Amino acid sequence: MKRFCLAAVMLLAAAPVAARVKLPAVLGSNMVLQRNTEVNFWGGATPNSRVRVMPSWNGRSYETRADDAGRWALKVPTGEAGGPYTVTVSDGDPVVLENVLLGEVWICSGQSNMEMPVGGFLHQPVEGSAEAVAAAGDCPGIRMFTVPKVSSESPREDCEAAWQCSTPASVRSFSAVGYFFGRMLCRVLDVPVGLITPNWGGSAIEAWMTVEAIDSTPGIDHALAKSGTYDNSIPQRLYNGMILPVCRFTAKGFIWYQGESNRRNWFDYEALQVSLVDLWRATWGDGRMPFYITQLAPYAYEGASLRSLPLVVEAQYRAAARLEHAGVAATTDLGTPACIHPARKREVGERLAWLALANDYGIEGLPAPAPTFREMERRGDKLLLRFDNLSPSDDWSGADSFVGYGPEGELRLGGFEVAGTDRVFHPAEGRVLWGDGRIEVSSPEVAEPVAVRYAFRNWCPEANVFTTSGQPLAPFRSDDWPLDDIGEIR
Repeated sequence: MKRFCLAAVMLLAAAPVAARVKLPAVLGSNMVLQRNTEVNFWGGATPNSRVRVMPSWNGRSYETRADDAGRWALKVPTGEAGGPYTVTVSDGDPVVLENVLLGEVWICSGQSNMEMPVGGFLHQPVEGSAEAVAAAGDCPGIRMFTVPKVSSESPREDCEAAWQCSTPASVRSFSAVGYFFGRMLCRVLDVPVGLITPNWGGSAIEAWMTVEAIDSTPGIDHALAKSGTYDNSIPQRLYNGMILPVCRFTAKGFIWYQGESNRRNWFDYEALQVSLVDLWRATWGDGRMPFYITQLAPYAYEGASLRSLPLVVEAQYRAAARLEHAGVAATTDLGTPACIHPARKREVGERLAWLALANDYGIEGLPAPAPTFREMERRGDKLLLRFDNLSPSDDWSGADSFVGYGPEGELRLGGFEVAGTDRVFHPAEGRVLWGDGRIEVSSPEVAEPVAVRYAFRNWCPEANVFTTSGQPLAPFRSDDWPLDDIGEIR
């Protein structure tokens, strides 16, 4: 496999010298093309020349004619997963792409928690990094393409990058969430997986959208959305510089880890997330592409007891509920109070992969999506809570390092708060009602509770509720009361 990669790089470097056909960087040797569909090929050539694309997986030739400016595009059918293959593109002088695989292709985007490589950041490790890097050769079907960081005022058609084979060096430098997501797909499906990651640490969601998409988003603070959160986040700059260069590459779907930089306009995030999904699906030309969101992990930010983080998390779940072919991977158990980049990226990637495997590939038996709050019922001084996403074989468990088991052998659950009509919240304890998936919550400080919250703070170490298959309960609140403890967001 290493010889294939070296030869492919040498051929790719040498070919443009003699060839008139020009391909975008994302159409290159070592790539994975989406299987069992029609994939896009495009590029430049001699004006008005005939361009042929000849893939070795079926031995056929597909032709089109370049326009007056030399632009051309066509679709090529792919087959079942496999390879390696070659693709020859020619308008008289051929360019040969080597070591091409057919499999599954996903776009992995967001800010620094998607950017964080398997090798970690300075003083911020990724758990299991050394093992993953050393085992890179176990998954030779994984191929990786990192879009260079380019912030552009004008639309860009190409970028300077190349597909990487799975080696210790390439895995170490690639997005950890993206890699662990792809590794799980590769293991379960036993097919090659191509991963394309455009990411930029600190970027706001608006920077990944067009001005037109922001303008058409109903009910948001448009002036704030267009201001950008950081200098590199002026709206449309990252969409122009990092999305447009790869948006014609046929892909299965998206995974997304972003939102920390939108805590100051959390009230707009639900609508913006929906608009971004609609925009990207339209940009790729497929309105049904799956889109899986990573729940923001707990972190103290400006104060552990403040609530800017759960407000964005609430918006993430609401956005996913409004979208078809979408879901959220929960991270309630993965955060740390002092580091915004949690080390447990493997769990993030794998939970995103479970969503894709169950929803898009029909794999049964995987953990259900994280449970979410459905409704509550008051009984005296207690609230009975019901939840969605509890499979028939699932029930509740808890991390006993916090509140553990009660004196009567009952599982006691932490992280809850309840309030009466005075809207003052007090810590509460949860008790599992065995057999029907309900949790009973109460506090000695609240005789007549009317509202409940769970893990609805920036950092809530008491939150210890899991399903028996290991999925953490998603943060929630039953009320919609105004909040005065959000804090000043930096």
